[in-house]
Amino acid sequence: MTAKQKGLGRGLDSLISSNTKIYGQSPNNMQKNISEVFTDDIVTSPWQPRNIFDKDALEELVLSVKEHGVLQPLVVRKVNDKYELIAGERRWRAAKAALLEKVPIILIEVDDKKALEIALVENLQREDLNPIEEAKGYSLLKETFNLTQEQVSERVGKGRTTITNALRLLELSDFILEKISSNVLSVGHAKVLLKISDHIQQNDIAKNVIRENISVRALEKIVKRLGLPPKKKRAEKVDIPNDYLKSLTENLHRHLGSFVKIIPSKTLTNGKKVKGTIQINYHNNEELDRILQIIGYHEEL
Repeated sequence: MTAKQKGLGRGLDSLISSNTKIYGQSPNNMQKNISEVFTDDIVTSPWQPRNIFDKDALEELVLSVKEHGVLQPLVVRKVNDKYELIAGERRWRAAKAALLEKVPIILIEVDDKKALEIALVENLQREDLNPIEEAKGYSLLKETFNLTQEQVSERVGKGRTTITNALRLLELSDFILEKISSNVLSVGHAKVLLKISDHIQQNDIAKNVIRENISVRALEKIVKRLGLPPKKKRAEKVDIPNDYLKSLTENLHRHLGSFVKIIPSKTLTNGKKVKGTIQINYHNNEELDRILQIIGYHEEL
């Protein structure tokens, strides 16, 4: 039986643009750019949207890797003396569990922002993320690149309604999000619970659903009996113009030499302010020290 030819996964080759450098070459022929590195020289990516890896599915993949090896190369980039995963963490985990000394890789040259985009889109195109991992992935993609829901839809190849419904899940309490992630509550239950604005009330009802194994239809009747007023969409105004935010993010990225994410402050219609945040990523203490020096803070780690 002929071994399956190694190649990139579904849609991944289209994520790596024609001007992306692969060993200093263009990616016109990915097959010629596959090499091998030591499995232990690879580190995970901070952009991975997947938090939970199905144990049974991973064990099946380990058995396959033991018999056939890693058939699809991992996509990585060089970070200091290590290779950071951009796509293929399940295969890498399976290879480590199977005690493979080396794995096939495609080494690409991309900055933090492009690495994030490839990692997110590649994972979001798959079907095995849990609903909350998927929703958080869409949210991160939307906020980091200042995209509309329509643009997110185009990037990941899924319908606008799918994106909208997924993002709405993030309005639920942390308790409920965790129960959906662990498959204790279904997305159907979540959609009904979204009709309740108060997180404490959400949690109380959710705990009752779990304790008494209440169906989605029965939950709809319970929520209807509560006589809740229609949930109003919270109107808000972003305090920084989108064009300026995009320009500022790109300028800070160039100045610091590291990935920068800005979530602007917002003003609600009732006058309440929602604070903004700035996130700067780094890979090690030396890189942190370099960033601190650039911004004028001098203290040895």
